[in-house]
Amino acid sequence: MESEKELMNKAKTPVTSRLCRVSGLMTEIMEIKAEDPKFHVLFIPGNPGVVPFYKDFLESLYEFLHGNASITGMATLISSLFSDWESGRLFSLQDQIDHKVDYIRQKMEGAKVPIILVAHSIGSYISLDILRKFSEKVVYCVGLYPFLTLNKQSTKQLLIGKLAASSVLSATASFLIASLRLLPMWAARLLVSNSLGASWSDTAVQATCTHLRQYHTMRNVLYMAMTEFIELAAEPDWEFMREHQSKLAFLFGIDDHWGPLHLFEEISKQAPGTSLSIEREGHTHAFCCTVAGSVWVAQHVATLIKNRFTHLQ
Repeated sequence: MESEKELMNKAKTPVTSRLCRVSGLMTEIMEIKAEDPKFHVLFIPGNPGVVPFYKDFLESLYEFLHGNASITGMATLISSLFSDWESGRLFSLQDQIDHKVDYIRQKMEGAKVPIILVAHSIGSYISLDILRKFSEKVVYCVGLYPFLTLNKQSTKQLLIGKLAASSVLSATASFLIASLRLLPMWAARLLVSNSLGASWSDTAVQATCTHLRQYHTMRNVLYMAMTEFIELAAEPDWEFMREHQSKLAFLFGIDDHWGPLHLFEEISKQAPGTSLSIEREGHTHAFCCTVAGSVWVAQHVATLIKNRFTHLQ
């Protein structure tokens, strides 16, 4: 198996990006099609759901799986594209779940190969609902740095929750971020690189500058966050997770308030047959924003899949 360093320096099969309509809603898709796939990986991002952030991860995952899987990554926020296709409509967490379910029904249900779900953050919660609806078609579900329930010990979550719950604060924050569109692209890239993205990859900086400098996108980010905080105030559905524990795997980070280690401990008690891992390499919740994080997590996911399905070794 190739090492992380070898893969980081290797020319990889590139993802292709396209727009398609799912139940009438414009959706951004990134994909790599295998010639003879043994299964299909469907990747669900976390909020803000901008799938180009995961370009390095998706390409690395395809390489580590040696072309045995076709890979599709789809935007979580339906309205996170270059233009406001849906005229300012705001989408809830349930809207996002319904959107992914519709995609599988319209585009994947007739596929001859099984589906493996891989998801990040709130995408892990979404993927559990997809598994609930397609339990025969979905054979495995990998949640990365999962956001499955509120962390009452997190001050950051408390502050984000207050911001998202206020329409005035959400609109103000979205307007301020959208004002960065006044900057030319080179200036925006420089600003992001020297602030938020000081250690970020070119992929992450580009995704930030092209997708997040939009008023409607930031409103959707915060509106979805508000509905997440409402829905995830409840405990996870432990009975469902126990029933499907052989199909579940989660990767946690050392210091991740979205997927804290006390959730790791609770899952190990409630659904002990679940495959649980802790990332100790320092890549953080936003693993997709660095090449090293993308490659390491891709290798971890590929190893989980190959260990689970030994015929892919």
